[in-house]
Parts: sequence; C-alpha cells; structure tokens
Amino acid sequence: MQGDPLLVKVNKLTSTKTQLPYSYYFLPFCQPEHIVDSAENLGEVLRGDRIENSPYVFKMREPQMCNIVCRKILDKKAAKAFKEKINDEYRVNMILDNLPLVVPIRRPDQENAVVYQYGYHVGLRGQYAGSKEEKHFIHNHLTFTVKYHKDPLSGSARIVGFEVKPFSVKHEYEGEWNEKTRLTTCDPHAKRAVTSSESPQEVEEKKEIIFTYDVEFQESDIKWASRWDTYLLMADDQIHWFSIVNSLMIVLFLSGMVAMIMLRTLYRDISKYNQLETQEEAQEETGWKLVHGDVFRPPANSDLLCVYVGTGVQFFGMILVMMIFSLLGFLSPSNRGGLMTAMLLLWVFMGLFAGYSSARLYKLFKGTEWKKITLKTAFMFPATVFAIFFVLNALIWGQKSSGAVPFGTMFALVLLWFGISVPLVFVGSYFGFKKPATEDPVKTNKIPRQIPEQAWYMNPAFSILIGGILPFGAVFIELFFILTSIWLHQFYYIFGFLFIVFVILIITCAEITVVLCYFQLCSEDYLWWWRSYLTSGSSAFYLFLYAAFYFFTKLEITKAVSGVLYFGYMLIISYSFFVLTGTIGFYACFWFTRLIYSSVKID
Repeated sequence: MQGDPLLVKVNKLTSTKTQLPYSYYFLPFCQPEHIVDSAENLGEVLRGDRIENSPYVFKMREPQMCNIVCRKILDKKAAKAFKEKINDEYRVNMILDNLPLVVPIRRPDQENAVVYQYGYHVGLRGQYAGSKEEKHFIHNHLTFTVKYHKDPLSGSARIVGFEVKPFSVKHEYEGEWNEKTRLTTCDPHAKRAVTSSESPQEVEEKKEIIFTYDVEFQESDIKWASRWDTYLLMADDQIHWFSIVNSLMIVLFLSGMVAMIMLRTLYRDISKYNQLETQEEAQEETGWKLVHGDVFRPPANSDLLCVYVGTGVQFFGMILVMMIFSLLGFLSPSNRGGLMTAMLLLWVFMGLFAGYSSARLYKLFKGTEWKKITLKTAFMFPATVFAIFFVLNALIWGQKSSGAVPFGTMFALVLLWFGISVPLVFVGSYFGFKKPATEDPVKTNKIPRQIPEQAWYMNPAFSILIGGILPFGAVFIELFFILTSIWLHQFYYIFGFLFIVFVILIITCAEITVVLCYFQLCSEDYLWWWRSYLTSGSSAFYLFLYAAFYFFTKLEITKAVSGVLYFGYMLIISYSFFVLTGTIGFYACFWFTRLIYSSVKID
C-alpha cells in the first residue's frame, strides 16, 4: 500500500577482475544505526553473499528527491580503500523485495534494447579536461527507480523492478554543515535534480563526500509473477540452437558408426562363428572372439576402478536429479544460493548409490574386503576436493574477502560429509555386496593370453586422447555460457538447453567408448576396463585446456590470488567432469562386452 516502508538491503561488492567478493561495509559507506545481518542459506554463504540492512529507506509510491544519507570526511585509509575498489571495478549489489539492483544500459547496436548490469560501479577513473593526471571519482548520488505493478482490484501494488542510475556529484552548500543544511547542487524545494556528473566528486584524503539519493516510482505492465523475465532475457538463443544442432550432428555420426558395428560386423561375426561350430575352421578364429577367455579378467588396480565408478554414479545421480528439479522450476534465480545448496544435499544423499555400485563391481572382481572399498569410495574424491577447497579458502581469507567460508559453515560441510554421506555409502555398499555377484557370460582362462603387437593408432594414450575430443566438442559451446555465468556474474537460466546438452553428452560418451572398445577387442587387446573409463574421461583434459583459453581471452584477471582461485575451481570442475564422463563410458562398454560375448556360443 502507499506509504509502506520498503527496506533496501545491501549485498556483497563484486568484481569480475578480482573474483573476490567483499561485504558492503568493508568500504566506509554510510551505515545505519545498527547493522543487521540477514540469515543466509548454505549456498549463499559459499557464494560469498553477505546481506545486510542499509541506510536507504523508501516509502511505497512516495517519490523522494535529494535525500541526504550522510556526510563523510575521508581519512588516508578510507581514501585508499575506495581507490583500490574503484581500480578493480567493484560493483555494489543491493536487493529490494528479493530483486537485485540493476543499471539499465542502452545497447548502441539496437534501438530500444536495454542490457541490465548487476549492481552499480563504486566509482570511475577519469581526467579533468586539459589535465593528464588520472583521478578517482565516487558515485555518491543514486537515482533509484522502483517499478511497481498495480492490482486493479485491491489497489495495492507489488514491486516488479529495481533500477538505479549512479552519478558522481561534488555537492555544495552555504555556511557551516549541520543537520538542516540545504544543498545548493541538489535541492528538492528549488526542484534542482542531479542529471549528470559534470562536476564529479573526487576521492582524496581530507575531502568531504556527501551521499544522496532520489527515488522515483514507475507503474509497469509487468506482472509480479513474470518480474524475473527481464533479468533473464537471453539475447543469444540462436547460439544455443546452433550448439545443439552441431552436437546432434556429432551424435548422429557416432550413432551411425555404432549401428554399423552392431549390425554389419557383429551380426555377420556371430552368425559365422555359430555356423563354424561344427567344422574344423573354428580353430582359425580371429578378432574379438579370440580373447573371450580373457575379456572379463579383473584389471590391474581394480579397487581404484570400483571407487571411481562409484563416485561417477554419485555425480550422475546428483546432476540428473538437479536437472529435473531445475526443469520443473524449483531452482529459480530468485532463490539465491538454492542451486548450490541443492547440489550439496543431493551429492550427500547420492552416496547411497555410490556405495552400491562400487560394491557390485568389487564383488564382480572377486573382492572380499567390502569395508575397505567402501571407505575409499566415501573419502577419496571428497577429500581431494576438500583439500583444494581448503587451500583456496585460506587464500580468500588472507585477502579479507567475504567469499571466505566461515568456520561454522566449514564445520557444517564436514558434518554433512561424515554424518550423512559416509554412513549412506556404507548402507549402499552393504546391500550391493549382499546381492550375488553378476555372472560373466564366458569363462575366464587360467593363463592370460599374450597381446599381439598393436598398430600405432591403437596405442592406449593416442586412442584415449582421441576419445575425449567428441564428448567435449558436444558440450563446449554451452560450456562457454556456463563459464560466463560463473566468472562474469551473469544469470544462467537455460536449463532446458542444458538438459538437452547433458543427454547429448551421455550419448556421445557412451558411443565413442563403444566404438573404440570394439576396435580394441578386434585387435586382440582385452585390457578394456580402464581404457573405457579413460576414453570418455579424457574429455575433462580438454575442458581444463578450454578453461585456460577462456581465462586468457575473456577474463581481465590481474591479481595472482584471483588467478589461482580461477584455476583451483576449474580443476575441481574438470576433475568432477572426468569422473562423470568416465563412468558413463565405462558402463556403456561394460554393457557392450557382456552383450556381444553372451550372444556367441563357446565350446
């Protein structure tokens, strides 16, 4: 209703140049009498959000002009802090009724097209006309625009937009400063409003800065339910469609190859072998049939393979459920940190499937110590990630950034891991190990057969690296948008596209592994277990290379700490991608070998 107070909250200061968020009051801005911290959820804390109250108070549908917030005289430390943040292009983020503050920027290439930038810059650098010296100017006057949608029946209004135009103004007044001073540069009585930054406010030691703001209210046609749509307008739908068509081409090409192998070769091979049973020519078998006595021999380091497969299943479950949730619209961007929280919780609960699948495979390899394998599955991957995360967190903490995860949250994460994830992995393992082992379709010989000399293109390293190119090629355009949303602080909300790309990734990983696995068995090399995992898993290597390319071409990161942060997080993402794609490839190949060897009659 008209006149109701609207509370503006302040969030972190962010910069795409340093990637280190800071709490709003880290800089000497005007403060309210008591700073109250809003309760953040787990995802928000991990993202570095620190939501606090602010001295800006609006009244619904009551415009205000030239409200003075406070007057500050900068000391040396304050001036230095402001200058540093202006140099690093920090932006101030605010929230009103759960909507983030945006600065509308007109696009020069299109008429009436507006791009929204999240938050306004703390200030800018510039020179006075005729002077070479670069000065720092602060945005001390904010013109807020609150858009509202009026309900025709009840007459009440709901907020559907929160915009700002920042200005830098050297405010002037007559006489001594006191509480009732009227500014000559911005006066509501004389209807003098700030419309430009012609005489800007410099940031220097001992200079006074007067912070002011205006509020305008605009009626809008946007309904409350669709108020997020303007924020999420995608300007590049064509690129996503192009990326999907491009990926589908790869899938069709691979599917064609798989179908050829299945129909032509296997059908011919199997029918020929089964006719030869009666004749003597059966002795002169060639190709994959020859290695039937060795193909299900457990690999070297079979324990490690079980652990990795279990972790991959855990990942796959987490991503699948999360995609379904986000497609149904549960993880809307208005629920800040929701995605992060959902990911963590799903990861923890998917421990059940990790334990189950690693124990099943372990039993197939004739393993007996299921508790040992369970412990490895529960600790190996999370411990690696936690170690990297801990080092990165120490670095962020050293920079006094709000992105550092506080001790309490760290403790909560460890509790989730030890208290829920580990027991669930044990429960899954127990049931997986209790079930009778899967039967191999053919018997394994006592003595391993010698592997003949392989052609150069069947060299493990070469075929593994080739195998990773196609899965990476299928997702790399979508990857560009995901990286942009993480590192350039934009919203990523095209889960429909992402789901299609994820399905394409699964198919590509499965098919490329099956094709290469078949060629490998045909050249009488039966060591396929690890190779099937690494073939599609190697796409993570290309993902990391692409991340490095993206860092040097798209990001303007100058600080060493920020560079280390970027590569640290990308390493965690690439490692996770390796585990996910490797597991998909492994299961595809596992199914394929069982299928072809079970369809052949063997004496």
